[in-house]
Amino acid sequence: MEEELDFIYESSKEAMQNAIDRMANEMLKVRAGKASPAMLESVRVDYYGSQTPLKSLANINTPDPRTLIVQPFEKGLIEEIEKGIMRANLGFNPQNDGKLVRISIPPLTEERRRDLVKQAKAIAEQAKVSIRNARKDANDSIKGLKNDGLSEDICKVAEDEIQSFTTTFSHKVDTLLAEKEVDIMTL
Repeated sequence: MEEELDFIYESSKEAMQNAIDRMANEMLKVRAGKASPAMLESVRVDYYGSQTPLKSLANINTPDPRTLIVQPFEKGLIEEIEKGIMRANLGFNPQNDGKLVRISIPPLTEERRRDLVKQAKAIAEQAKVSIRNARKDANDSIKGLKNDGLSEDICKVAEDEIQSFTTTFSHKVDTLLAEKEVDIMTL
């Protein structure tokens, strides 16, 4: 029974950490006040008839907080990359100079910043839901062990341990959200 409890602990911790990792990855896509290669994550480019992620076809750099530079691996792709960025409907106006694509990131309005904070809060809430679901699954597994003969005291201790994990990971979500809010609202 002890091995089963250890497995429940580890699998719930792993599920909660996965929720944090997904949240952090999604938060990268939420535009803050400065340029980031993650802003072009959703861009697909027509590469010989197939829709290919931009990052597979070019280097994406940020020489300064307001500019993205896309340098294609093949010079012939530059116009397709420009079209792909336009099709992605990100609100960017790419400039093609024949060698690379330059994107100037316009400053965010106060209203747009508030919308981005709402988007970040929605991502954080999804992470918390995933963490709570991991807690529920772990508690259900513990109840199953109780039905198989595990003592009530050990079940209570195990449920308290799972709750401790849940609280810790929920605090991590709150911390990541607070950092992102500051990042978005900072001019």
